[in-house]
Amino acid sequence: MNPADPLLKILACPLDKGPLTLLPTGDVLYNPRLQRRYPIVDGVPQLLPSSGEQVDASEHQRLTAHL
Repeated sequence: MNPADPLLKILACPLDKGPLTLLPTGDVLYNPRLQRRYPIVDGVPQLLPSSGEQVDASEHQRLTAHL
């Protein structure tokens, strides 16, 4: 997935329904409000609540430093 993909404008976190951010690696969507990341597998975002992974405070700081 790339940052110019129009799909990014309509994707939302399954938990808080807010927008997601594509991380620079292009294979993860991130919700900084809930500190959860969702993988993109073979170009398909995995947006089930159970697919999300909670990140700790230090990982959150690392991820948001690049946004």
